[in-house]
Amino acid sequence: MKQDKPNIVLMYADDMGYGDFGVFNDGHVRTPNLDHLITQSTCLTQHYSGSPVCSPSRAALLTGRYPHRTGAITPQETRGLDRIHTSETTIGDVFKENGYCTGMVGKWHNGALDPRYHPNNRGFDEFVGFRGGWADYYRWNLDINGQVSKSDGRYLTDVLGDAAVDFITRHSDEPFLLLVPFNAPHSPLQAPEELTERYRSMGLNGSVSLVYAMIESMDQSVGRILDTIEECGLANNTIVMFTSDNGPEFAVRDDLVPEGESTDATRYNCGYNGSKGSVFEGGIKVPMIIRWPDGLPNGQQEIPEMVHFTDWLPTLMAAAGISHEFQKKLDGHDIWSQIRGERPWKQPQRFWQWNRYQPVGFVNAACRDGDWKLIRPNISFTYPDPYDKILDDLYVTTDIEYKYHPENVTQLMTTRDPVYVWPTPPSPELFNIKEDPLERENLILKYPDKARKLANDIENWFDEMDRELIVAQRETLN
Repeated sequence: MKQDKPNIVLMYADDMGYGDFGVFNDGHVRTPNLDHLITQSTCLTQHYSGSPVCSPSRAALLTGRYPHRTGAITPQETRGLDRIHTSETTIGDVFKENGYCTGMVGKWHNGALDPRYHPNNRGFDEFVGFRGGWADYYRWNLDINGQVSKSDGRYLTDVLGDAAVDFITRHSDEPFLLLVPFNAPHSPLQAPEELTERYRSMGLNGSVSLVYAMIESMDQSVGRILDTIEECGLANNTIVMFTSDNGPEFAVRDDLVPEGESTDATRYNCGYNGSKGSVFEGGIKVPMIIRWPDGLPNGQQEIPEMVHFTDWLPTLMAAAGISHEFQKKLDGHDIWSQIRGERPWKQPQRFWQWNRYQPVGFVNAACRDGDWKLIRPNISFTYPDPYDKILDDLYVTTDIEYKYHPENVTQLMTTRDPVYVWPTPPSPELFNIKEDPLERENLILKYPDKARKLANDIENWFDEMDRELIVAQRETLN
């Protein structure tokens, strides 16, 4: 019997850019399953993540709200800065309330060290994965609904693919929402040797070869998920989506690459400026492909309008025909009718900002308004005291300890945040993204009034976000 409500399988990679798809990269990286999915899907060519780094970006996707509002401001989970405030409503909450079986398989990273923030307590009936920012691909410790499962030596991406296939198979007779946040190709850079060797033989350096092998392995898991949907007779009424949490990482820490390998993972990304961590296009513009035979036109089509991670919660609600009384303002917009071509598009302003620890509004911030984008560039900081450098290094050390031995880290770090000294920020940069998608020509001297207006909009937005963050962190940091 055909279900009235569509199933939803939302897969997202970790640190994967446009250039990491074979179809956009002259086949240098092998992604046959994703490439084929593109030929069947609606492809959004102006699609943006919620942040240039993972925890805040994921918070935007899960809540439909800017991450600053939720308390999830940066990936530093051992300081509690990855947590979504418990008063926030997640996509899991909404779909579960409306009769869906909800599951997540993969990386959580929105509350690693406190059971209040466990996915099972945030709307997901089932969770198989890890709660921090990354995991070793062979020495993993998986959380299965709160119980730890130790590694059996299998490659992590394969394990996550198996868990996703199992969830779909077991719930094929009821409507379900399944999120599959893969770990790949996030460091540590580890991949099966038979895949890696193919890329080394092409003359690519060790880090890029490993990244491409990790992506190829993930593509294989995507293929098994798609095959399972087909075998269960669910293909027509399942919304399948694939995206990435932010742009590609080009500089990998030396402790997260094999000994003797380069830490330079710079690779083709369609010419976009910037990478992970940056509010330039290369850090926040990410692919999104959607297939739903029962609800969208068959075959490949492109939508060039701007869409943001926060839009997906209200949009998927509309696609599923469900409702929820939200207690807090959503920043996302329901764009389902626009995707189906039934209504004209509107282009609201969008904002991004990220720096480590507590947000600083003039650092690495951007506003997109129609075709125009203003950027407050990232700037380097100094430490006022050597102890502040020690505190920064301490976070990295604790981060490593947590990832390899999560059972040994149960509480937040109690040291103060390091103090940064920021220099006078440089002038903003202004770009027309329609005419200059690679952000090569700074137009600030040519259009100073436009730049001043957008700079003021960023200031006002950040003031609003900062007020809400203070309220959210009263809980998340205690």
